[in-house]
Amino acid sequence: MVKRHKKAPFKTSKLIFIILSGLLLIAFVSIIGASLAIIKNSPKLDVNQILNLNEPSVLYDDSNETMDVVVTPQQRTVISFDNMPQNLKNAFISIEDERFYKHSGIDLKRIIGVIFIDIKNKITGNDNLQGASTITQQLVRNIFLSSDVSFKRKLQEMYLSIKLENKLSKDEILGAYMNTIYLGGRALGVEAASQQYFRKSAKDLNLIECALIAAIPQSPSVYYPYSDNAKKDPSIYLNRTKSVITKMYENGYISQSQYTTAIKDISEGNLNIKPEPTVSNTYNYEWFTVPVISQVKKDLKSKYKYTDEQINNLLMYGALKIYTTMDKDLQRKTEDTITNNSIFQNSTTDENGILQPEASAVVMDYHSGEVKALVGGRGTQPARSFNRAASENYLKAPGSSIKPLTVYSPAINSQQFTSASIFEDSPLSNEMANKYASNGEPYQPKDDDYIGGNMTLRTALMHSINLVAVKLEDKLGLETASEYAEKFGITLDEHDRSSIAALSLGELHHGTNTLTMAAAYGVFGNYGTYTTPKLYTKVEDRNKKILLQNKTQTKTVLSSQTAYILYDMLKGPVSAEGTGYNANFGNMAVRGKTGTSTDGKNLWFCGLTPYYSAAVWIGNDDNSVLNDNSLNSNSAARLWADIMSPFHENLESKELEMPSGVVTAAICSESGKLASSNCYKDLTGSKVYNELFIEGTVPTSYCNMSHSWNIFDALPDKNNNKNQYKKNDNKTTDTNKDNKDNTNTVDTNNNSPEKNNNDKNNSEKENETHTGNSSAETTVKNN
Repeated sequence: MVKRHKKAPFKTSKLIFIILSGLLLIAFVSIIGASLAIIKNSPKLDVNQILNLNEPSVLYDDSNETMDVVVTPQQRTVISFDNMPQNLKNAFISIEDERFYKHSGIDLKRIIGVIFIDIKNKITGNDNLQGASTITQQLVRNIFLSSDVSFKRKLQEMYLSIKLENKLSKDEILGAYMNTIYLGGRALGVEAASQQYFRKSAKDLNLIECALIAAIPQSPSVYYPYSDNAKKDPSIYLNRTKSVITKMYENGYISQSQYTTAIKDISEGNLNIKPEPTVSNTYNYEWFTVPVISQVKKDLKSKYKYTDEQINNLLMYGALKIYTTMDKDLQRKTEDTITNNSIFQNSTTDENGILQPEASAVVMDYHSGEVKALVGGRGTQPARSFNRAASENYLKAPGSSIKPLTVYSPAINSQQFTSASIFEDSPLSNEMANKYASNGEPYQPKDDDYIGGNMTLRTALMHSINLVAVKLEDKLGLETASEYAEKFGITLDEHDRSSIAALSLGELHHGTNTLTMAAAYGVFGNYGTYTTPKLYTKVEDRNKKILLQNKTQTKTVLSSQTAYILYDMLKGPVSAEGTGYNANFGNMAVRGKTGTSTDGKNLWFCGLTPYYSAAVWIGNDDNSVLNDNSLNSNSAARLWADIMSPFHENLESKELEMPSGVVTAAICSESGKLASSNCYKDLTGSKVYNELFIEGTVPTSYCNMSHSWNIFDALPDKNNNKNQYKKNDNKTTDTNKDNKDNTNTVDTNNNSPEKNNNDKNNSEKENETHTGNSSAETTVKNN
């Protein structure tokens, strides 16, 4: 009987082999499929992102000169490939990718060597994977991918590198790499690194300096010369620098003698690394630059619906060009004037080392809206300190500087009153005091210097009479006053809208700042037109495409006639009798108004010339009472003049032209009516002056008061406070006073005025103390 051999084991082995082969094939196909999927989902290779590298945005002044660079966590300055020294290029190639000019994006020889190292690390439990990245791969990773070590990232990196090599030349790739590589500290790219370590441009680096910079990319934290470890043991980065020199020699980029000299120089400490630079987030023109950036962010968000993160990235790395309105020279002068002005005789520093009292100022061209100088504080202050000129979170009560905006402007513009309307400087009636009572206490404001008696609105504004302002505001109504405040750009809260103290005397609960007030006062010189202040004119991207065009924005606040009359009335406060006579400088026509809030906590002067409007504020940061008795609102006027003077150098003195619809008439200052023959008999000549009116609002009645004409009435009376205004500051004769601008000039030629039949001023008649001659006639001049 023949025995058969068993073939089962052979069949089993064959089956196992087939199964394993199938599994391997499936795995291979899966890997290929997964790899293709990963490659397919790679980021888009946008060559423009490489050719147009990230740079911080730059701000330019009104002469298109650089003033500031947007502060970023890291700094990069892109330079051309031609400005990179050959030694620096060779150093990077030698230590990072010695076959750079031979491969097509990936170095297969290097990859194969690294694979064996990585397998060994995996077997031994070492999770670190060795890199085999070429310069091309590093560039792709830095621009398009994350720094995570993973199969997915590596595969996409290799794929994109091969594609990039087909789109750009080797020199373009190397140049982009050297402009993007992180080199420790705040340095992105070789130019920033050269400035950081050696305080010079990359084009001026010597051989060993080039070697140091090329030594850093392998491990910026380890080879960073300013790290604590490197400071204790400089050999950490010096040995790495020597390694670069050695690789340069091995690759034939330097000679034997260059190699020997370089190694010796490094060993002998001739690698002249500068002290670690102080990292500052302060801008050169901090007060102006920060508000500009804030406004650009706001406008970008409004126009393009960007997120805050997108806007920040665009500003930090988008290489925007921001053209501001700042005059660099005048900005510096304004900063110096505010810090060192002689009015600050008793300055101190608070617990934070900040000068007190503080101050702010804004000067703007109210025709174009361009802000030329903006200073938010005195002295050197930390980055992002309170900007007292422009911050919406640092607002102060403007005091009486609000009166021309919310009291006198609506009074004249509504044609209910004229600048000749008569009010009495006397305590409020019980009815009015109780109408505005607070916590059961009748409202009874006072004036620091009581004049008393009847006076025109022009006189009341000149002497800043609070009682007249309150009485006039009561007749206008708080709603009207609120509307005008907002027309002038002042933001109110509900407390302000219901407070006569806020709207007539400037005791705003919400407060305001000098930027707002400077723009508001420009209305009086711009014939009633409000021009929105602007800090920049345009913003361009790196390709000079205009992203933002900040066009001049205007709106009508007052009639041109009202604005001109207010402009004329504002001569009073800066006259020799006014509260802000220190505001005058040179022969320039100056207009303005002082302001002092409760207890003298805030001092203001807001005003204008035919060229610029400006506002100045003085006060303590903690809102405490000023302890310097030498300071008052006239001090603010002096600071204003000192700031404005340089702005008007070489500008001719001029006046605004009177618009049509404004007429003049001879008025009695005691009755506010047309001057009669009795008014001219007063030998002092102080009763009659030429007043401006909107056509149709000239009084129709003559003064019928019996004026004294006794020769002795012309003599000064030292005790007569009604005719001799006294201020709480030591007033001296102002030699800069322009007497040509005095509106209270007696018209001795107009002895037989004619009647104007177009009387719209019914409310004015209610405030007149005496009845006039309705049959009289006046001749009206139309200039």
